[in-house]
Amino acid sequence: MNQEVATTDCLMKTFEKIKKNIMSKVDEVVLHLIKKKFGYNNEEFESFKNNPRNIELIARNKEFSKKLIVLKVVESKGCNSNHKVGDKFYFDYAGNILTDLCPSKICGYSLNSALMMVFAANEMIFAGVDPNYMKFKRASCFDVGIECGGVGRIVLELSIEDK
Repeated sequence: MNQEVATTDCLMKTFEKIKKNIMSKVDEVVLHLIKKKFGYNNEEFESFKNNPRNIELIARNKEFSKKLIVLKVVESKGCNSNHKVGDKFYFDYAGNILTDLCPSKICGYSLNSALMMVFAANEMIFAGVDPNYMKFKRASCFDVGIECGGVGRIVLELSIEDK
């Protein structure tokens, strides 16, 4: 029985070493892809790699990639882009708008103040906090609406959805 335990322990230690070696190789591949994507020179790349925040975010990429930041139209009247209640604008965890999931036209003016919420949600995700608990998660386009001398107005509400 003791020999079986010793063999199992030895196998587990060997497995952990192999796993660690594979993970470090994967991390290096990911890091080099990042270097290429951002066009970093060697000095910039070393600076990126030496920042613990960057390494943590890379390590948690799978966790982040399962989330969508969503801006949903909850009010609409007189919108020049014809946004309707229920329309949704989707962003990935890094704040990139996912155009394939969005309406064919998106009013740039509607994103003016809403992008601050996207940034806040992004930071909360990175910090491990659920952005769905934000207390102030509505924003509107800067057009004040027909009632106040403008043309139209929409209100967007932020939420986080799982992919």
